[in-house]
Amino acid sequence: MNKSAEKASKMGAFSYGNITRMSKIWNASEYDISRRRLIPCYDLFYSTAAELAVRSIKSSSASILDIGAGTGLLSEFVLQKVGPASLYLLDESPDMLSKAQERLAHYNPKIFIQSMTAPLPTGTFNAVISSLAIHHLFDDDKRDLFKRIYRSLTPGGVFINGEQILGISEWQQQLYEDLHINGARALGSSEDEIRAAQERMTYDRCSTLADQVSWLREIGFQNADSFFHSFRFAVYAGWKPES
Repeated sequence: MNKSAEKASKMGAFSYGNITRMSKIWNASEYDISRRRLIPCYDLFYSTAAELAVRSIKSSSASILDIGAGTGLLSEFVLQKVGPASLYLLDESPDMLSKAQERLAHYNPKIFIQSMTAPLPTGTFNAVISSLAIHHLFDDDKRDLFKRIYRSLTPGGVFINGEQILGISEWQQQLYEDLHINGARALGSSEDEIRAAQERMTYDRCSTLADQVSWLREIGFQNADSFFHSFRFAVYAGWKPES
């Protein structure tokens, strides 16, 4: 266990699982500021997910699981809307989760350093949220994760995913890539930052938006649909039936 993991273990509940290469190619100290430049639709992307959460969570003692939580950006957006909740943060990177622990210390989050393919934390959740993480999984692993998320939700619970998606054709995918890079440059990304982002994206296993929404519906999620879509960035969600 490295120093970041040791720090996280002292600050909250701690579970340690397999750490993969994806957890090592991000610089946690630069992650937040680069998000602003590398996601041209940053505010609408995260605020849409937060709005869906606050409209879905009815409990005054909500339990929320953030999968691929990173530095806690999405959780912060959500909790600013929802208010106090029992927060569970899951990610493969101790460095990222150390930043998240600091950012969200007021909520005393429980920390789980593990792969998304490992069993989810025990218990049930009013909401399971994720942003820019699940696209690192192969399609079969995505579908398996969606099934496990469904089982972990309380009746009426919501799954919200802010994601990077695959174009439905080579032409559309190239359009997504061009507009993404041009948007990042316009927001001040340096060529070094863009090259690093493109290198990281070689590890991506993106799926189309239509496929992912379809998988949710097949599993049993109600009202599964896309609620925000700007080229390669989308927010989709589905709800577990009340009964």
